[in-house]
Order: sequence, then structure tokens, then C-alpha cells
Amino acid sequence: MEFNFFSFILDIFDASGGIGGYVSISIIGFALISFVTKKKLKGEIKYFRYKWAHALIGSLIGAIPGCGATIIIASLYKNKKISFGGLLASFISTLGEGSFVLLGASNETANIAGNINGYFTITIFGLIVGFIFGFIYDIAGFKFHSKNDKKNLINDKYSQIKKDDHKPIFIEKLGINIILLISVLLAPGSIMGLWGGGIEILSNLTYWLSITFSLICIIYYCFYKFINTDKNCFCNENNLKSISYHAVMDVAMVVTYIFIGLFITNFIIDVIIGTEKFEILLTSSIYIIVFLSAIIGVIPGCGGMIAVAVAFITIPNFPMAALIAAGISTSGDGIFTMLAENKRDGVIVSGIGLLLALIIGYLALALGF
Repeated sequence: MEFNFFSFILDIFDASGGIGGYVSISIIGFALISFVTKKKLKGEIKYFRYKWAHALIGSLIGAIPGCGATIIIASLYKNKKISFGGLLASFISTLGEGSFVLLGASNETANIAGNINGYFTITIFGLIVGFIFGFIYDIAGFKFHSKNDKKNLINDKYSQIKKDDHKPIFIEKLGINIILLISVLLAPGSIMGLWGGGIEILSNLTYWLSITFSLICIIYYCFYKFINTDKNCFCNENNLKSISYHAVMDVAMVVTYIFIGLFITNFIIDVIIGTEKFEILLTSSIYIIVFLSAIIGVIPGCGGMIAVAVAFITIPNFPMAALIAAGISTSGDGIFTMLAENKRDGVIVSGIGLLLALIIGYLALALGF
């Protein structure tokens, strides 16, 4: 069969936009939850007296979908309100923005129930492993070594900065409003997709909206990432508008990575290798896949976890053990705060996470996951 690149790329845009429709709902919803949680934690939490409490709180907060949770924990660690064990537990239990890829499984993917099951499976693994090893480190007597590398560094993704009135209108208004509008329009079909359904009468409109959504998100993310010189957030943290803007940035980033992941995996499977040969390769190289997933997951930020999550929902027979390994090794955006302010502890927590990811990943493989 002759390969049609135009049809191939449209299908990828459609698939990434379809997944992104529900992802956008999840991100905005959990951004509001994280914001409320952060407001309460920032002013009220004191250093916990009981050692087990640090690991428990860290793992529970880390399991909140998105990257805001690890940023909160990194900030608490910096201010000596939570132990290294709590930090480790949070970084182990988090899935970062990869959680939204699994929660955002729509009718664009083949196994909706399996994707949701995958989310809960790796979340449970992360919670248990995070609590156990975080508690072990605290019991072993690991002390604070928190020392800022930069005194005046902005340490929070949601920090307030002075607004630049000369920012391009695309960044502040047009791109954000278009993404929010299309998210709302895609919401009904995306939610129906959770039950394997859809709105047939709107299928053609949804198809083109999904393609447009992917294109706008990619353009917005690339513009903000590579062209706009101000890499910090540009709006006040104390209002709903600010939270929506930050959430849109996350939506654009996730959809961009989903598109990249889908493009690479589908091109390799369908064009370079072929579906049948790839299934044989997948079965024969399962140990290598678990190893590579853990390595990809430990890459700072959420991109690695998103890539593995995309592989899980799109590649037939992709091992759950590999998803578990990536979930444990990923640290979300909180690792950027650690590496910027306290490189030593940032490297240590990432190294421990990678080691545990390999151990637990291969153990899960042996147990038949």
C-alpha cells in the first residue's frame, strides 16, 4: 500500500486533538484544585512531628494529576516544612502531565478501559513505593541539605511577575482564547469518548476541530517556548484568569508532546518497521522497553512521561511494567525547582527514582503486569 503522508499527518493531528479535548478539561480542573491546595499548604503547614507523615503527605500530594503537586512539595522542602523522604515520595508517586494523557483517553484510542486501568495501576504503585521508600529514608536519618544556589530565583511556576504590556497579542489573548474555546467545543465528544461513544452528528465538525486544536496548541507552545523571550508566567496568581492562562500553557505543552509522540510511534510502526514485525520486536525486547521507559521517564519535566503514556495507549501490547517504570522515575516540573535551587538533592532524588523505577519495573514484569 502506498504511503500517503498528508492523510497520515491529518490522522495524527486528529488523534492528538481528540485526546487533548479531554486533557484540557482535566488540566483546567486540576489546576484549580492544585491552586486551592497550594494556597492552604503555603500558609498553614508546619513541619510534621511524625516521620511517617512526611512520606504519606508527599506521596498523596504527588499523586494529584499534573505537575503542580511536585512544585508545591519542592517549595515545602526548600522551606524545610517537609523532609527528603516526603520529597522522594512525591517525586515517585507523581505522573506529571502524563496522567492527563491516560485520563484523557478518548475514542481515538483502542482500549479506553485499559488506559484508565493503567492510570490507576501506576498511581497505586507510585503511592505504595513512594510512601515505603520515603519513610525508609527518613527512618535512616537523612537530614536536610537544602541550600539555595540562587537567592533571588523564582522558584514557583505560579510566581507573580510584572506584566509586560508589549507582549504579542497572540500570547496574551488570541491563542489562549482560541484554545479555551475549542476545548469547550470538544468537551462533549471527549467526555462521551470515555464510554467509547461519540456524537455522530458532530463527527465531521469534531474531526476538523481536533485538527485545528492540535495546530493551535503546537503553534502556541512553540511560540511561547522558542520565540517569546519571557519564559516566565505573565499573569497574577490570585485570580481565575491567571489560573486559566497557566492551564492553557500546560494544555498546549501536553498536546504538542502527544502529537510528537503519536507521530514518532506511528511512523516507526506503520512505515519504517511494519505492524507485524513491530509486534514481534515488542515481544522479544520487553526487558529493553522497560529499561528505556525508565530512562525516558527520568528526563526532567513531563515530556518523557507523556511520550511513554502515548506509547502505552497507542501501541498494542505495550507492557504495563514499562509504564510503571516511567511513572516511578518521572519527577514532573518540580525537578526544575530542585535543580535550579539545590542541584545536589535534585540529582540524588532523580537517581534514586531511576534506580527504584528499574527495580519495580522488572518486578512488575516478573509478576505479570
